[in-house]
Amino acid sequence: MPDQESSDPRQRVVLFTPDDPLTLDGGGRLDHVEVAFETWGTLNGDASNAVLVCHALTGDSHASGTAGQPGWWDTMVGPGRPVDTDRFFVICPNLLGGCRGTTGPTSIDPATGSPYALEFPLLEVRDFVTVHRRLIRRLGIERLLAVIGGSLGGMQALQWALDAPHEVGNAVAIAASSRLSAQNIAFSAVARAAIMRDPEFADGRYIDHPDVEGPRTGLAIARMMAHITYLSEQAMAEKFGRRIQDADEPRRRFGVDFAVESYLEHQGQTFLDRFDPLSYLYLSRSLDYFDPFAEPGATDVLAAACAAGRGTTFLVASFDSDWRFATAHSRRIVRVLERARVPVSFREISAPHGHDSFLLDDGDYLATVRAFVDRAGEETVGTAGVGSGAEAGTRVGSADTEGGPSDAT
Repeated sequence: MPDQESSDPRQRVVLFTPDDPLTLDGGGRLDHVEVAFETWGTLNGDASNAVLVCHALTGDSHASGTAGQPGWWDTMVGPGRPVDTDRFFVICPNLLGGCRGTTGPTSIDPATGSPYALEFPLLEVRDFVTVHRRLIRRLGIERLLAVIGGSLGGMQALQWALDAPHEVGNAVAIAASSRLSAQNIAFSAVARAAIMRDPEFADGRYIDHPDVEGPRTGLAIARMMAHITYLSEQAMAEKFGRRIQDADEPRRRFGVDFAVESYLEHQGQTFLDRFDPLSYLYLSRSLDYFDPFAEPGATDVLAAACAAGRGTTFLVASFDSDWRFATAHSRRIVRVLERARVPVSFREISAPHGHDSFLLDDGDYLATVRAFVDRAGEETVGTAGVGSGAEAGTRVGSADTEGGPSDAT
């Protein structure tokens, strides 16, 4: 376990090697995969109280605040929160393809000794899940109490339950989708174009030149545009209206006059300090191709597991103001699961903040998730309670780990 007083609470583990490579869903192969992850709470004696949190597009492993660093999902994960770290052993890994400690396009390709850049293979959501599955086995966990995530995180929860329902007792998919619309794909295409057409992108080889800043302008523009889609029109009106940022400055100019412009500029600039353009390309592209229900017999394994009493129970939640992944996306997931006779609860939450509502402190939303997770804990963990610190340390230590504020959207 890492030193909890350290500024970096991440643990790292190598999960795939040349002797045991990761074969990707699209046919590619990675001979070395290192994963950064964090844990909170204590794993009980029979490993029945484990909850895995899947982060969204630009999140990371730091879901809950530790070592003086706020977590991106402090509203959901922590002591006394809906995913209560006093009761549950919570794991959050950084995604494959990311830039926060897990192998990705900026990692060194063992075959060349240079960063992969655009030679890194394209990824599917199933590839993220394959790595997560290996991680929980390394931690000595056979079946998770729950997998929970918002946006891309919810898609991972869905894919996991479809592929290996025996490993997931409960799945929570919030503000997620089973198939992106043309509009969603279009937004991502423009974001990637902003990055790749930046002169500093240099065909992805900017990482070979320490003196080159890289496509910072393109990445900032991509982030600015994305933030527009994460907020509802009502939220933007209430937060900014048509307010001038600085009434003492000249108006009617090109640049930052309005408060909303200042906000977007800030979001774009702060993003540059914590995210890499190549990871943005790869992770956003994985969303475009996600369509698990299109596969023949997509729900067969899950349906059979549920019929045998060893499947996955779902909570699917959406927000009425979310126009990026509107409620229709969640309803589609629910309809397919219901047709397969998979137990599923659905809730549309009334919240004004748009897609980002899944990150915020909305009482109705958090109470919904808390009730679902509490029910799962009561039914699954039962009287097992939580184990001793020694038990948890033994299990986590088997991962051969070493110590090493983001938002999740």
